[in-house]
Amino acid sequence: MSVPKATEPSAPYIVAALYQFRAVPNAAALREHLLDIATCLGLCGTLIVAPEGINGTLAGTREAVSEWHAALIAAGFTGMEYKESASAEQPFKRLKVRLKREIVTMGVPVTPPEEAGRYVTPAEWNALLQDPDVLVIDTRNRYEVKAGTFQGAVNPEIDSFREFPAWADEQLRGQEGKRIAMFCTGGIRCEKSTSLLRQRGFTDVLHLQGGILGYLEHVQSDQSLWNGECFVFDGRVTVGHGLEVGAGEMCHSCGWPLTAEETAHAHFERGVSCGHCHAQTTDKQKRQFRDRQRQMDGRE
Repeated sequence: MSVPKATEPSAPYIVAALYQFRAVPNAAALREHLLDIATCLGLCGTLIVAPEGINGTLAGTREAVSEWHAALIAAGFTGMEYKESASAEQPFKRLKVRLKREIVTMGVPVTPPEEAGRYVTPAEWNALLQDPDVLVIDTRNRYEVKAGTFQGAVNPEIDSFREFPAWADEQLRGQEGKRIAMFCTGGIRCEKSTSLLRQRGFTDVLHLQGGILGYLEHVQSDQSLWNGECFVFDGRVTVGHGLEVGAGEMCHSCGWPLTAEETAHAHFERGVSCGHCHAQTTDKQKRQFRDRQRQMDGRE
């Protein structure tokens, strides 16, 4: 469990990303309990509660997030992967606490969390990346990988985590004895992926503890093997080393993270289209998106 550290006075909002795989006997009751606490604390963001654990990112004041962290521990989540970063603005518009069957949707039953692969700390990760006998796999979606990834990592080119089991069955068949290391944004998808591979007969499976966010927080930029920025699912869009807010901007039409060069493209119009989706929407849809953006900008 990471120790909270984001206290910058110039960034009044603290963003807490967390998850834990742990059996939850009554997920519906836990959902109501945590919703009441988060509401009282004035937090915004999304939390998923399921029979297999919790997963979410919420933001609020320093005091509120500290109380939230303590409340989760009191509820029994003492083994959380928990990371904090700071934001000058509230990155979420509302609070959502959802009850689901899985805390991250794979669509395939996996072995219990205790059967997952071995954690690799951020300090140990570079050695794996540089070992030619290790297959390093990015378990995120293609639009996330586009913003940044580790040197030499395999990109499965998936559009949804649901596609990962089929990709693994096809592309990793016959490699059950190979050492495989996986990573994702915060650690949850790669941890669940290791459980999947272990039940498929793979024996030497590892995953990056704390995910990319943990790596960017703890590994200095001059020692880093990370290229680009890390896409995050909030208003910051991307973060870099030290979890500083990145330069990425999201296309609100298709959801792709965009570089500065892409926002200068002729097909980019904020809130309406970008080079990836301009040809995929009608003129009527673009007018609707344009109206929505004007309302968001307060021009109507």
